[in-house]
Amino acid sequence: MTRTRILVITPVRHIAGVAENLEQTGYVTYMDDPSVQDVVDCIGDFDAIFTNPNKSRVFLGREVIDAAHRLRVICTASTGTNHIDKAYAAEKGLPILALTEERNIINRISSTAELAFALTLAGLRHVVRGHTAVMAGEWDYTRYIGRQMNCLTIAVIGYGRLGSMYARYCKAFDARVRIFDPYKRVDDSGLEQVADFDEVLYGADVVAIHVHVTAETIGMIDEARLARMKDDVLIVNTSRGDIVNEADMVAFLRSHPQARIATDVLADEVRNRTESPLLKYATRSDQVTITPHIGGMTREAQEIAYRHAAARLRDFFWVNP
Repeated sequence: MTRTRILVITPVRHIAGVAENLEQTGYVTYMDDPSVQDVVDCIGDFDAIFTNPNKSRVFLGREVIDAAHRLRVICTASTGTNHIDKAYAAEKGLPILALTEERNIINRISSTAELAFALTLAGLRHVVRGHTAVMAGEWDYTRYIGRQMNCLTIAVIGYGRLGSMYARYCKAFDARVRIFDPYKRVDDSGLEQVADFDEVLYGADVVAIHVHVTAETIGMIDEARLARMKDDVLIVNTSRGDIVNEADMVAFLRSHPQARIATDVLADEVRNRTESPLLKYATRSDQVTITPHIGGMTREAQEIAYRHAAARLRDFFWVNP
């Protein structure tokens, strides 16, 4: 019987135990940063593809899937799957192994919530702007007077795994924390649940986004919602770039020079990142801080997530030899 062939299109060999697990499942080919054409050219020879959206330029859409003549499964070491055309994969009968519902695994991973909190503190205290000024020869605090969290109101949009972690961190710093999530009940007496989205935005010093990409949430931070926020609001997004209408965000920042956004994600960052209005605006404005989708990229989180994804792929082929 021909042994399973696995194409890995995200770097994994630096993560302890992952390559070993994959190589126990089949023959593995590693392509750490391929283009879509690179994958299209070779995918026809493989039974499985192993990916992660944080370090891949490849959207697994029609072009790739149509070339994948013997592909039996897509495995992604991530909770998000917006780097995959799920509808087309389903049409072709391709199962997707993701971590989205692997609660026993993802509940152990706090890295993204920690980054959101780090971006919050960095934004409130102008850490990046201050560092840049010092490197340019300045030594003057007056342009970098920040805010103190125990005097602020934090609006947390989404109270799932990461939103609830982030809310606890802010609560520990004695901020007033208000939650909007129509699908979750907040049972922590130190947090306020708000039923109306517009109300939770009004008066918030920080708006932190922790929601999945759905038809309901795409573009939910738009011109109308931004108009309800404070002139000096700090928006923190470690969710997905598509949650924020970037053109509306840039227009808001231009007209509100004290407002800021700290984001770990951009809309369409896999296929068309360089055209992002927010990225373009960041090249000429210090109102924007962007990190390269590093939310889950800690040593511990990678080991937990990637090892489990590799184990799921192994189990798939044991059940479906």
